[in-house]
Parts: sequence; structure tokens; C-alpha cells
Amino acid sequence: MEAADPPRPWRLLPTPAGTPFAFAYATVLAFTSVVAAVADPALVHALHQGSSTDVAHLIRTPVPVLTASALWIAGGIVSPYAAAFLLVLTALERRTGGVRAAGVFLAGHVLATLATEVPVGLAVLAGRLPPTSLHRLDYGISFGVAASIGALAGLLRPWLRWPLLVPVAGALLSDLYAYTDPLTDWGHLIALAIGVAAWPLLRRPYRPARAAR
Repeated sequence: MEAADPPRPWRLLPTPAGTPFAFAYATVLAFTSVVAAVADPALVHALHQGSSTDVAHLIRTPVPVLTASALWIAGGIVSPYAAAFLLVLTALERRTGGVRAAGVFLAGHVLATLATEVPVGLAVLAGRLPPTSLHRLDYGISFGVAASIGALAGLLRPWLRWPLLVPVAGALLSDLYAYTDPLTDWGHLIALAIGVAAWPLLRRPYRPARAAR
């Protein structure tokens, strides 16, 4: 019988060799978080506004704004989404590889954004919302993180899967019930569902490189 591998707590965090996508992305987010913390508040607000995936920006420059929006952490480096990003995306990439992990994150970020902003645009056209709704401030990584959580849950054993998925879904439903920011809250639930829908694709075998990490 082979001896069990000793615990390696450092594998919970991204590394350049083991999880290059998560590591590179975390480095970029760390930089933008420092900028948001030390730069002039007016400049930071302008950067966030320019990165907002509101309807007006999505109509004019959809690809650049969807990219820019994912370069910021709403709430900064101390946000719960920062810790969730590190732990969840690292674990997902170790199990599925960088391409599939990036695909899940991107699908959650893009599709949940469109699913929440397109109805806003239609409602403005129908006269049900004021034109100011076309400029609703919306940026950050939370949709991608929610999708990554949903995807990771499907790769865990049941005794870990449901203790992860059920409390997260419950917290998102609670936020929606509070009705503080319904569009964002719906986006989180949609992104989580996108991650769950990816289970069949992610469960296909993935063989990581055997080099020491």
C-alpha cells in the first residue's frame, strides 16, 4: 500500500507553476486593489465608472468593458470575494486545468452580466425604468467567483459538495430576499447556476503535469 501524500497547505494558494491562470490573475487583482486603496478617490471612481458593465458601455464597447470590469474587486482586497477567488479558483484550476477554470470564470462573468443588464436595457426602452438605469455602476469579479464555486462543488465528493453549495446558495437567496441590490443578487444566482451547469464538462478526466510544485 502506498503511503498517503502528506498535507500540503500551500496548495490552497495559487503558484506560478501549479496554477498559472489563478496566479497571474491574482497578481493583476492585487495591483488594481493597491491602486484603488492609494489613488485619489476621484480617480478611482472614474476608473470604476469607466470599467462599469452598464448597458451604455455594453452597447458601445462590450469586449473592453467586460474585460476591464473583471480587473477590480468590489470592496477591495479585504472583500470576502478576494479570499473566495484565491481559494476557489486555485482549487478549480488544480482539478480542471487553467483553460477550463478560465472558461468557467469567464462564462459566469460574461453571461451573468448580460443576463442582468439586457433586461435593464429592454425595460428602459419600454419606459419601465428611467434612462439613468443605463449607467448603473457595475464592476468586479463576483459573478466569476460565484460560477467558480458552483463548478468546484461538482468536482468534490458529496460530503464536501453540499456543505459548500447549499450555504452559498442560501446566502445568495437571502441577499435576493433582502432586495438591496436585486440585479446583482440575481446575477450571483445565475452565475452559480452556470457553474453547476458546467459539471458534465468539467468531470472529464484532466491530467496535470507531474512536475513538483
